[in-house]
Amino acid sequence: MSNHYDYMPKPEGWLPPTTEMTEVQESRPDVAVVSAVVESADAIVPEEPLSDSDASADPEDLTPLERFVTRCSHLISWIFVPLLMPVYGIILIFSLSFLAYTSFSTKLIFTLIVFGFNFLVPVILVLILKKMGVINDIGLNGRRERLIPYIITILCLSATGLFLYLKMAPVWVAMFYAGGALAGLINLLINFRWKISAHAAGIAGVVAMLIQVIKEGPSGDGVVGWIVGAILCAGFLGSARIWLGRHTLMQVLAGSAVGFLSVWTLSLI
Repeated sequence: MSNHYDYMPKPEGWLPPTTEMTEVQESRPDVAVVSAVVESADAIVPEEPLSDSDASADPEDLTPLERFVTRCSHLISWIFVPLLMPVYGIILIFSLSFLAYTSFSTKLIFTLIVFGFNFLVPVILVLILKKMGVINDIGLNGRRERLIPYIITILCLSATGLFLYLKMAPVWVAMFYAGGALAGLINLLINFRWKISAHAAGIAGVVAMLIQVIKEGPSGDGVVGWIVGAILCAGFLGSARIWLGRHTLMQVLAGSAVGFLSVWTLSLI
C-alpha cells in the first residue's frame, strides 16, 4: 500500500495485508482489481480542482446572511460576465460620447453586431465544447478549461475592433476592443501558470474606456458619475469573486491591472 494510507486512521479490527489476503486476491480477480485501483489512488491527484466551486462550503452550513451574500455574489458575477463587457462598452460609448448624436437605427445595428460577435458566438461555441466534453463547467471556473474560450474571445474582440475601424468608427473606439483582445491574450499566457480574474479585467477595461470618453470630449453629462459607478461595480465584482472562492485578492488585482492598462495603453494610439 502507498505510504499515504499508512497515516490514515485505521478502522477497528484493521490488519495489515497477509498471505491469506494475497491468496484471496489471486482466486478472486474482482478483489484484485479493486485492490490495484486503491493502491494507485495516490497517482491520481489532479493539479487543481475541476472547478473552484468544489471547494466551496456546503450551503446547508451557511447562515442566512451568508447564503444571501452568496446568491448576490453569483448574480453580480453573471451580470458582469466578461462576455457582456464589450456590449456594455458600446452602449456606454453611444450614450456618453459625442457618438450619442448618431441615429438610433445605427446605434441599434452596431450594438447588435457587437452583441453577436462577443456574446452569441462565444456562448454557442462554449456550449458546443461542453457538449463535446472538452469543458465541464460553462462558468469556466477551472484554469484548464479556459484555454480555448480565451482564444475564441480574443478572436471575437479582434474582429470587432477591425470591423469598427473599417466602418470609420473613432480609433479609440476600435482600440477599446483591441485592448480587450490584448488583455485576453495576456490573461491566456498567465493562465498557463496562474489563474487570473477575467471578470476583473473586463470591468477594468470599461473603466479605462470611460476615462477615454472624457479625454476625447465633448461627452455627455454624468460621465464622471458613470466612472465612479463603474469603479464601485468593479469593487463589488472583485469582492464577489473572492467571496465565492473563485479568485484570491491578488488574482483580482492582477486582472484589474491587466484590463485597465491594456485598454488605456491602446487607446493612446
